[in-house]
Amino acid sequence: MEYFINCNSSTLAPYTTPLDELRAAHLYRRLGFSASVQTINAAVGQTAGALVDNLVNQALAVPPIPAPTWADWTNADYPADDDLAGQLRRTQQEEFATAYGNALLDNELRDRMSFFWSNHFVTEIDVYDCNSFLYYYINCLQRNALGNFRTFVSEIGLTSAMLYYLDGVRNRGNNPNENYARELYELFTLGEGNNYTEEDIIETAKAISGYTERGEEGCTQVTFNPEDFNTENKTIFGQTGNWGYDDVINILFTERPNEIAWFICKKLYEFFVHPDSDDADGNAETIINGMAATFTANNFEIAPVLSQLFKSQHFFDEDAIGVIIKSPFDLYLNLLKETGFTYDDGTVINVIDASRMIGQTLFDPFDVAGWQRDRQWINTNFIIGRWLTSEVFLERFFQADPEQFRTLGIEATGANGATETDPDIVARAIIDKFLPKGLLTDIDYNRAITVFREPYEDNNVYETGSWNMTLDDANTQVYLLLLHLVREPEFQLK
Repeated sequence: MEYFINCNSSTLAPYTTPLDELRAAHLYRRLGFSASVQTINAAVGQTAGALVDNLVNQALAVPPIPAPTWADWTNADYPADDDLAGQLRRTQQEEFATAYGNALLDNELRDRMSFFWSNHFVTEIDVYDCNSFLYYYINCLQRNALGNFRTFVSEIGLTSAMLYYLDGVRNRGNNPNENYARELYELFTLGEGNNYTEEDIIETAKAISGYTERGEEGCTQVTFNPEDFNTENKTIFGQTGNWGYDDVINILFTERPNEIAWFICKKLYEFFVHPDSDDADGNAETIINGMAATFTANNFEIAPVLSQLFKSQHFFDEDAIGVIIKSPFDLYLNLLKETGFTYDDGTVINVIDASRMIGQTLFDPFDVAGWQRDRQWINTNFIIGRWLTSEVFLERFFQADPEQFRTLGIEATGANGATETDPDIVARAIIDKFLPKGLLTDIDYNRAITVFREPYEDNNVYETGSWNMTLDDANTQVYLLLLHLVREPEFQLK
């Protein structure tokens, strides 16, 4: 697959032209996991400013997933029999994964961001192995997804999932563990080697020591034990005192605000606009500088940065559309949203399982640096897996209700969808709905249209103008076209 060079020279100035279908779909594919025909049609003609304000406000208002009955369970609450306990834990995890999968589908920007942060503030359930810790970790991501980044950093570091994952529970004052201190700077706030020293890491580890109390039972939320806290003076970024955990956060954001803002905004840019921020011909650095200035001016509130970006000419530039490779979750969730086909919790679990098969395991990123995204999603095995699993989803939808495919074809075509007599027009409408910039060449379009026309190619309905989407096999035509499209390179892009 061709790798797109970032030549986007547009600015952060507001994009004021009313949104067309291409840019409305682009916004929903990036800001969430895409949207239905109806949602995109409703966005056409709106201004980016009004629509983005509405979507950001919705995201800020969404409550987190309610606490499950087992949210505060310890090992004492599980059966004594190890097999029964393991089975119950797996059932709870599947229940919660289903709830989170539905949140990704339903909550647009809020859970697009909570999922983004799960790949930034990485933990792995395989390491901490506690469902209660998982719930409170996801709860922290959801509550802070568009909130204050400083508050977010402070809270996430004290979740039991993180304290176990990065050895905070082993960080005692007389024997400091530097793991979390290192990742706090390298991966979470500053970026590797960006204006901190090994001595800063060592001293920070001492300052955040003491969160070691694990309780009598396993799977108990970690709390502070003053006996394990290092009470010496520590010098962090040139500031000396008997610092503790809160002091570390205060010193970090006071002494290194510009470094934090740049690092986070660069990551947001590469996630939402273009994976290549080190462009040669565009102005990504200027855009990131502008976002970073907004971040610091708003005391590290995340929402104003995203609002500025999503309303900008840069975001809606032609060179920003269709240049990011879909993650596995993008691939399947986009398919659910864009088709509008009926799905249930079983479908959501199938999405989670299929995503794991092609490289993205929910709640369990690859390592502490997270999934590296974009080109890393595609290799020989994964691309074949993408084709085959997408085909399986389509086949199941068709078996469940083939009329859904007719409805999709009609709605994608527009006002005349049911009466349109030119199959090429309908096929092109479907193609352009599912592919950010359509197919690359006329030859590619002709191949796809030939697939769409095939069920009636031996009749004379096309020649006589008597074909339309109400014919018996029109639903099969849409099905065959989608089976063709999911194997096209352009289908892998968003």
